[in-house]
Amino acid sequence: MSVVFISDIHLDPSQPRVKQAFIDFLSTEASTAKALYLLGDIFEAWIGDDFSTPFVDEIKWALKGLSDSGVELYFMHGNRDFLIGQQFCDEIGATLLQDPSILEYDNKRYLLMHGDSLCLDDVDYLKFRQMARSDAWQQQVLAQPIEARLALAAKMREQSGAAMSEKSADIMDVTTSEVDRQLALNNADVLIHGHTHRPAIHQHQDNKTRVVLSDWTDHCQYLRLEKDKTLQLRRLDFA
Repeated sequence: MSVVFISDIHLDPSQPRVKQAFIDFLSTEASTAKALYLLGDIFEAWIGDDFSTPFVDEIKWALKGLSDSGVELYFMHGNRDFLIGQQFCDEIGATLLQDPSILEYDNKRYLLMHGDSLCLDDVDYLKFRQMARSDAWQQQVLAQPIEARLALAAKMREQSGAAMSEKSADIMDVTTSEVDRQLALNNADVLIHGHTHRPAIHQHQDNKTRVVLSDWTDHCQYLRLEKDKTLQLRRLDFA
């Protein structure tokens, strides 16, 4: 059976069209797959598994419905939802993946990453990433009241937007040499990642391939692996 990959949905209550497209996708395209891989930034922000709203609950129910139907779910942290923990994964029936992870499918090794760690020129972000992924920092944040965490998330999103507006596009893209290093280090044939919002299929040295997943700002886009089929990003327009 096929395997489906998505990333960078950036689910947020302010974007109801994206939420509905995601729920529709789970009940249609994803429902026919053996497994669905969520490679980070599925949510625009996440302040802890103990925070719940009707919006979040609707997403959880849809994902749990998919896993209950027999589709395997795998979740990897992104740079927006890195505070998602085991509780959330248990609630939706998903396996929490390390970044990077390896998938062996159809006699090939697929290297799965969110993609942010590949952007070596974005030095300031990588410093923040190292801090934000540490257990000590996360425990300190999660110990704060919900209201404080909401305020922190809003502040971080504002700072992120301001920082991105001052950076060149090249700085926020992956470093090719790091892509090649990771492919070689993991003995992988194909790298699949998101983060950059630059969907494409690239050829790298030694006949290696890199697939960049799309964000869902204007339409749905995903990758479906099928045995003996050529890699192809598929697109669905919003209803």
